[in-house]
Amino acid sequence: MSDLKEKLHSCIDEDFLVKLTADMIKIESYAGVKNQETGVALYLKEVLEQYDIPCCIKEVADGRCNLIAEIDSGKPGKTLMLNGHMDTVKADGMEGAFEPRIIDGKLYGRGASDMKGPVASMAGAMIALKQTGALEAGKVILAAVIDEEHKSLGTIDLLESGVTADGAIVGEPTQLQVCTAHRGLEWFQFHFIGKAVHGGAQREGINAIQKAVSFINALESDLIPEVYSRKHPLLQEATLNYGVIHGGTQLSTVAGECDLYVDRRYLPYETYDEVTAQFRNLLDKLAAEDPKFRCEMKVMDESVMKEGYVHEPMYTELDDPLVLQIRESVTEVLETEPVMSFFPAWTDGGLLRSYGNIPTVVLGPGLIECCHALNEYIPVEHLKKAAMIYALTAVDFCKEK
Repeated sequence: MSDLKEKLHSCIDEDFLVKLTADMIKIESYAGVKNQETGVALYLKEVLEQYDIPCCIKEVADGRCNLIAEIDSGKPGKTLMLNGHMDTVKADGMEGAFEPRIIDGKLYGRGASDMKGPVASMAGAMIALKQTGALEAGKVILAAVIDEEHKSLGTIDLLESGVTADGAIVGEPTQLQVCTAHRGLEWFQFHFIGKAVHGGAQREGINAIQKAVSFINALESDLIPEVYSRKHPLLQEATLNYGVIHGGTQLSTVAGECDLYVDRRYLPYETYDEVTAQFRNLLDKLAAEDPKFRCEMKVMDESVMKEGYVHEPMYTELDDPLVLQIRESVTEVLETEPVMSFFPAWTDGGLLRSYGNIPTVVLGPGLIECCHALNEYIPVEHLKKAAMIYALTAVDFCKEK
């Protein structure tokens, strides 16, 4: 074990990271809680300032605050951002969601993997860097942000406030795999408009459900094959899924309205305008073929971001200095070659990479498959390993340009 690794290893305490994670789990931060994430931000500030790490609490919206902490070596070098969100989804139906407990080496509770455990590992890395003085050049920023589960207002505010970096690690749970890409995302609502009449006079009506079926058939024959033909060496393929449909009011009435909801995941070389144009072109084609075909397309309210922003893809080249350094750090900590992969969901990394032009990697402790689940947990052993990876990466990445 290198002297640096030994110093950092001795300063990163697993029990401390477990307590930090558990304490944050106890602070409810889902939508509907007053000031939502601010309780977590204030707790982190209190902890970090005990180690003389400068912190700033910044209100973003409605009393909801980001926390920005910084370690500056005072010497020229690169800046690394550690980015993690403090909000969680709700805990409906989850027993003991805010009563953290360890069972068989797993820490259970809402937000354990998504992503209070990863934020705890990032805070632990910051503390270790401060205590050891290992950061010889550049600086490290911990950005604990609000609202990732909804409209990503926290990371958007970072970018608009001028916070920048030469590289960023988003700590979403990857089981410590190195994820250098994820797809872009948009959720669309297609509202089909017919004419409701009594079922006994159905020829006088226009069945909106039937128009939705025509659209689905056109998706299957025309658009879906095109979408899935689009490949990427890491992300494999683009996707399109129609996941929800609602239409009609009762059996004896011709359906006057029908709504279809579609999830579209797109690749880094596809543009958002191209994605929306694919749907609009298909709707125009159906309308030209059928004078009774009427459909209004819009982005679902849940998917609308702040004006000027969309859920862009993230892709960082495998030979980028940040990726190379993270691979080296993972190898040293795990004592095995890292798994190189892509993240299956969307993250704030899409904003950092696309709008901030910051090379970004997603890597964190925890498991994506248990996020939002009733049994959400994080393997305790992941916490220290992640903190070590973050700290080692910061030391070497931030060296003078």
